[in-house]
Amino acid sequence: MSAMFSSLSIFNYRVWASGAIVSNIGTWMQRIAQDWLVLTHLTDNNATAVGVVMALQFGPSILLLPVTGMAADHFDRRKLLMITQGAMGALALGLGLLTITGLVQLWQVFLFAFLLGCVTAFDTPARQTFVSDLVPGSSLSNAVALNSTSFNGARLIGPAVAGVLIAVLGTGWVFISNGLSFSAVLASLAILRTHELVHRDRPAREPGSFMEGFRYVWSRPDLKAILLMLFLLGTFGMNFPIYLSTMSVTVFNAGAGAFGILTSAMALGSVVGALLSARRARPKVTLLLAGASVFAISLAFAAIAPTYALFAIALMIVGVASQTLMTTANSTVQLSTDPAMRGRVIAILMAVIMGGTPIGAPIIGWVANSYGPRAAIGLGAVAGLLSACVGLFYLIRYHHLRLHRIGWRLRISQSEPEHLTAMFEEVSTAR
Repeated sequence: MSAMFSSLSIFNYRVWASGAIVSNIGTWMQRIAQDWLVLTHLTDNNATAVGVVMALQFGPSILLLPVTGMAADHFDRRKLLMITQGAMGALALGLGLLTITGLVQLWQVFLFAFLLGCVTAFDTPARQTFVSDLVPGSSLSNAVALNSTSFNGARLIGPAVAGVLIAVLGTGWVFISNGLSFSAVLASLAILRTHELVHRDRPAREPGSFMEGFRYVWSRPDLKAILLMLFLLGTFGMNFPIYLSTMSVTVFNAGAGAFGILTSAMALGSVVGALLSARRARPKVTLLLAGASVFAISLAFAAIAPTYALFAIALMIVGVASQTLMTTANSTVQLSTDPAMRGRVIAILMAVIMGGTPIGAPIIGWVANSYGPRAAIGLGAVAGLLSACVGLFYLIRYHHLRLHRIGWRLRISQSEPEHLTAMFEEVSTAR
């Protein structure tokens, strides 16, 4: 098996990935249907309402941060995931039944979004770190990248399927389909070979263990830089549901099918970015700077794209850039973090990414309503530029990034901090 897909040679990871791809497709179908339901059926193209739904769905990752990371570190992640995945399936079925019967109201969508956010706050750090239970340390970077490929491959399929189902059957059946899709990941969790899971020592449950995660992050300049970059992008840059829905409806006058195709176009770029990351034996910190820079440029082009086709092309490039940055950040954090702290650090990472949405999404939605979706996308491009500046500062300060001229040619040089080199080498040789 090629190096790009090497983790699939491991039985437990292969089983997990098979169930996850089905569930991920359903998740993306629901995201499209939920945004479409709010934007076109429950409001009069109100982007602010979409932003409120996003805020309610992602806000709990901040509210519940004191317990979600500790749960991922202290509890059996497999059993925890069976609970969270089952709960998310039940919520999808509930919203689907309300929609099919014609009883759904905007406040109910707000409530379901908040409840889903609460469950997801526990699910995300457990699911992200569960990969380290499935594969040895030498395969962790590849497995993380393949997880991203699966998620974004589903993002390529799910929105297109959702667009068709919305047009043919209605949004309610999309929610029902998502609820049923969770049976696949529950089945995969049930048939894993538990004796082959990678053993990990669970940290002792002591008072102050939550704050220990913050102290650990504060002592690491690389983690602080990554978190600040992701906060800027997650808060103001990655509000894609607002960008795509408002551009589809108010600028290009497109229907649900065209809206789904735009999301799939960006997902195609994300799949490419994730697969390129899977080829690397270990993440490169310089890719954080490259990803943020290309994200800013491509999103700026999307803001001024005059046609639907050019907008879709710009989204593909945005997808490559954003996924390169996100996968590199995730791999860097997981590979360089003490295993006993991994759940808490990943919870902080995910809280920063998703927790910024309650701040940024309503603002981006207001800008889209007041000044048009192109202005909202332009604000996202500025966030990408600021994120790139943070990455550049970190590389200059701690990696001694320098620009040299040799004759008529320019060369870039850098070094890697010794503590990072030692941690990467330790993980890469772990079995």
